[in-house]
Parts: sequence; C-alpha cells; structure tokens
Amino acid sequence: MLKPVSPLRLPVVVAAAAGLLAASCQREAEPSAPSPAPSTPAKSAPVTPVGPVALDRRALLAAIDRAAADYAAGAEAGDASPLAGRQFDIRLAFGCEGAEASPAEGVGDGLARWSWGPERENINLSLTPGDWTRSALIAGTGQDQWEAVEGFWVARPWMAAEGCPSIRVDPLTSGAAAASPQTVGLAAVFETGSSRIGRRNGRAYAHTIRQAGDAPLIALEAGYRVRLQGRMAAFPDGQAIRCRAANPNQRPVCVAAVQLDRVAFETPTGETLSEWRPG
Repeated sequence: MLKPVSPLRLPVVVAAAAGLLAASCQREAEPSAPSPAPSTPAKSAPVTPVGPVALDRRALLAAIDRAAADYAAGAEAGDASPLAGRQFDIRLAFGCEGAEASPAEGVGDGLARWSWGPERENINLSLTPGDWTRSALIAGTGQDQWEAVEGFWVARPWMAAEGCPSIRVDPLTSGAAAASPQTVGLAAVFETGSSRIGRRNGRAYAHTIRQAGDAPLIALEAGYRVRLQGRMAAFPDGQAIRCRAANPNQRPVCVAAVQLDRVAFETPTGETLSEWRPG
C-alpha cells in the first residue's frame, strides 16, 4: 500500500529534481576542450660540411708506403693524385741521441739537429733544407714550372709516432752504428716567377736557447721537434709522390711535393720556440 507524500516534503523533492536538471543542462552547455594544435617538427640545425682532416705523420707515411709499393710493382698511377691540395701537419723529432755538430754553412742535408754553444751557455737548433732542384727525383719530370726545390728528410720513416724511438744504443757496442739511408722526403716547391720570400737559398732555420740566470742550461732528453705545415702539391704528371730506386733490391726513395705554410721548432710538449711562415 503506497504511503501518501507528505505535503511538507514535496517542495524538497521538487527542488532537488530541479537542481539535478539544471546541473545536467549546465554540463551540456559547457564547450568541449579545444583539441591540441598539431606539433611543428623542430628544424634541424644546418650541417656544416667538414673538409678532409690534415695529413699527420702516420697518414703521410702510409700514403708514401703505398706509392713505394706501387712503384716497385710497376703499377700505373692515375691521372691525378687525390692527395694534391690536401693539408698536412707533421712533426719530426730530432736530437734524440744528443747533440750533433752542425753542418758547414751553406751545406744543407735536410735534417734538423742541435748543438751546444760556447761554454754550454746556449743550445743551437738548426735545419738547413737541401737543394733538390737538380736531384734525380726532380730532374727530368718536366718541372720547368718550378724555379727551386728545397728538401726535408723524414727521419725514421718506419715509425708512425712523432716522438723519439725508445730503443737506446747498447753502451757495450764498439763503434758507432751506421744509420739507415734516408728514403722519405718532402720537396718544398717554388714555382717560376713566384715570391722569393719563403726560400731559404742555403740558409738554415735556426733558433738559440739561451741560459737564464746562473742555472745551468739543460738539454731535453726527449729531443726537440720540427713542425712542418702546408699543402700537398703535385708533380707535372699529377702525382703528389714520386719514387725511384737504383735496383729492385733497394727500398725506393720517395718524395712528396709540398708547399710550406709554416716551419717551427717546438719542445716535445708542443711549446713553440720559434716559427717561420714562408708564405
């Protein structure tokens, strides 16, 4: 049996129903949340092209080894060497066995050395390029475009490292051991009619380390360094490296044509002692 609704509760029920209806209408009237805007893909930074890395001692010697092997095997070279125009930056260690006598003035052998000054109050560093203009490796190549060629030997080409060798002479060995002949060189070429500022013309690159105060001057046991920087050039046949051998049982002698931009004397830690910029 249904119970009658009390007149007193009827307004409350009606009010509650009206409130629910209003809330429902309000929810339907609320605008929907805006959809997220499409994301814009981030623009990547422009890629800066990276040129070939400068040839160091290891890379240069590897290229010369390949050229020597090709020459010995009689392989024909291409029209133009990809090395031409490449930058190079190599260090040549010298003075690893101590002081040496400097060559006579004007006589260049293309090797760096150091020697003591009077009373051991200074150390003289020197490097006199050789005159290779009429050498067998240069002459006969149609090199009329070159007015002068100055040569530098890369000592110990069997070492890829730029420092001194760790092998020391046995003190019990009698007599001086004969050094291996030089087989790798850099030929700094100067075109006909070009500036003469960078040419040495028999003059040495030279630097003097002087005694400071009363402290005795001490030579570096690890020797010193010559740093050569520049660009690979090419012989008239388009090749950057030229090799020759007197007979098939000798290691070919190979030289690379270069244009020097900088010559410097350095310590083993890379401190510059003096520099020249031929260009």
